[in-house]
Amino acid sequence: MSTDLGRPHLGALNNANLRNTMQSAPSENVVPSQADGNLGDRAKVFRISSLIRFTLLLLYAALTVPLPFLAEVTGASVSPRLLCLGLLVGAVILFGALSERVVLDETGIQVTYPTWAKLIWRRGWSLPWESIKSLKPRSTGQGGLVYYFLTEAGDQAYLLPMRVAGFGALVREVQAKTDIDTTDVKPLAQPWMYFILLGVTLLLLLIDTWVLAMGLSGQLPVDMAV
Repeated sequence: MSTDLGRPHLGALNNANLRNTMQSAPSENVVPSQADGNLGDRAKVFRISSLIRFTLLLLYAALTVPLPFLAEVTGASVSPRLLCLGLLVGAVILFGALSERVVLDETGIQVTYPTWAKLIWRRGWSLPWESIKSLKPRSTGQGGLVYYFLTEAGDQAYLLPMRVAGFGALVREVQAKTDIDTTDVKPLAQPWMYFILLGVTLLLLLIDTWVLAMGLSGQLPVDMAV
């Protein structure tokens, strides 16, 4: 007589454990309240795309890092140390702006920043779902479209963040909570645009490297040194 009678099969146990694990695992972009201070237990957090953050920070470095070296080599009237300080402040401000988070929960939408960024300049905003009346498009100087939340009170407009990763999921959640049609709402810039900008930035870094090498070796052309 088989000794396996009345004993659960090992494969069944594994399948049951797998199902329990999948059911208990948190969904993507859902973070517990302990990780984000006063955020709700099922809050969805959207951050600015890593591609955008990396590209813009790298572009800032490519445009500014050579300046203190060139100021010293060319004998500019601006102190290289003062220039470094100003560029460092600018880098902190840019990093703070790129640390933006969009938080969605059952009560509303919130745009927030790290605590240190709030202390410096950016405080963010929040809106309960029931106060949102519509989503109004506005054209930009470059021909793109941005969207603003309009409230029932009509006292202020709130810019919809459009550079976050998972933008499609964000606007679908907005539509589900407010009944506003977001079918035609698209990101302000497509990823391929930032890939092109990243390529241009890398080319600029190569030029920076050449200029710095020429300057430090004393071979910088006279018309560039003036």
